[in-house]
Amino acid sequence: MARSVTVIPSTINPVTRMPSTTVQKRRVAGYARVSTDSDEQFTSYEAQIDYYTNFIQRHADWQFVKVYTDEGISGTNMKRRDGFNQMIADALAGKIDLIVTKSVSRFARNTVDSLVTVRKLKEKGVEVYFEKGNIYTFDSKGELLITIMSSLAQEESRSISENVTWGQRKRFADGKVSLPYNQFLGYRKGPDGLPEIVPEQAEVVHRIYSLFIEGKTTCGIAKILTAEGIPTPSGKQNWQASTVESILTNEKYKGDALLQKAFTVDFLSKKMKRNEGEVPQYYVENSHPAIIPPDEWQIVQREFARRKALGRKYSGGSVFSTRLVCGDCGAFFGSKVWHSNRPCRKTVWRCNGKYEGDHRCGTPNLDEEVIKERFLAAVNILFSIKDTVLDDCRIMQTALTDCSAIDSELESLVGELEIVAELTKRCIEENSRNAQDQAEYAARYNGLVERYEKAKERMDTLQTQRAERQDEADAIGAFMFTLCEMETAAQEFDPKLWLVSVDRAMVHSDGTMTFRFTSGVEIIA
Repeated sequence: MARSVTVIPSTINPVTRMPSTTVQKRRVAGYARVSTDSDEQFTSYEAQIDYYTNFIQRHADWQFVKVYTDEGISGTNMKRRDGFNQMIADALAGKIDLIVTKSVSRFARNTVDSLVTVRKLKEKGVEVYFEKGNIYTFDSKGELLITIMSSLAQEESRSISENVTWGQRKRFADGKVSLPYNQFLGYRKGPDGLPEIVPEQAEVVHRIYSLFIEGKTTCGIAKILTAEGIPTPSGKQNWQASTVESILTNEKYKGDALLQKAFTVDFLSKKMKRNEGEVPQYYVENSHPAIIPPDEWQIVQREFARRKALGRKYSGGSVFSTRLVCGDCGAFFGSKVWHSNRPCRKTVWRCNGKYEGDHRCGTPNLDEEVIKERFLAAVNILFSIKDTVLDDCRIMQTALTDCSAIDSELESLVGELEIVAELTKRCIEENSRNAQDQAEYAARYNGLVERYEKAKERMDTLQTQRAERQDEADAIGAFMFTLCEMETAAQEFDPKLWLVSVDRAMVHSDGTMTFRFTSGVEIIA
């Protein structure tokens, strides 16, 4: 018998998954996006919504779902595009058959995101129509055209990003300062475009610095500000220690500005990274009005570094913390409260190790007023020999700032590192080109690595020494400035004078105290 073949027509469109024999409306959604919040773009945003609503409803065979939108969002990354992500989720859930949008660049400026998303939608039978290029993703040439258009859109984003970055760095190089005023306490944008002091906020900044100088920790300051109902820079109720720390360490409060502290690593992800030398930085002095005097700001920075080095040893609460030392055992004095629930409540300072172990320190308890009186007596003795002390300080400062020997060795080490790096590179290249005894190669390679690490370790040590010498010279400079400013003997206790001048105060068993000042002078009072 002759072979017979009967054709059974398909009833389902393999691409759209819709029945071929029935007339069924396609569920269609539109997508609109603008990348900025400007008024001009807002008009475009509203126009896009209105246009695609009417565009979809004009087609008799289309069923309007909705127009998904993203306002003021870049198309280089999908993470923050809530409208886009919701649209894709609804499409994959079977609620949409066709997505209509203006162009590939409106859909995504990231080539990978465009292709991955289109393929996911295609697997679920969801088509995308790009009106500007007349591209349907179910068309045989659709993916090729999308790849080309997405690449062009991505390159356009790269070009825009590079232009913006160039403009920012040009502004930095010109010393032009701009602050995030909505989240920056103490300043607002002035009529000339430069930072202008907000008096009531500046009072809060002064308060934070004063509390720190008085001995309070960043955590303690945050609790005080929260309890008093003072809003944070961003307008929140609860202060965090990190917020207080950023205010205490930001050079902009002394009228200077360090520009480009962070930079954008990738224009697609918009990821920011702290600048650790990868790109240039610019330090602008006297760029705007200062809230905190520069000398006070420097006092806070040195005290901040000192407390950080002490770690948990610094308990906070008083300017005397970790400055009073027991002459018997070497432990710090700590504050103790007597009769805390009575009218005769009193705070005294006592050796923290007084009752530890079998030994009992003979140093007495000290009242805060006694400490202040002894300090004033010692300072006034120092004031009486002011000229001699200043001369000694100048000699010390000159010696500390003379880093010629360190700089010379650092220069030699830089040359050593360059040589070793080049030798290592040649060693690796030679091994990749020619067959060698791998044991000999490993020995030579490891020797070069060891040589490099040894030079790098020495370089780090010298850089640390240089920084320490500079810090010590700066501390002596601040002490000299404070002493020069004293025209008469001190009459009352000043926390700033204490921080600038006192290195430590040793308490002896007979009740006397030896004050070691920043200059190295020791005075018994």
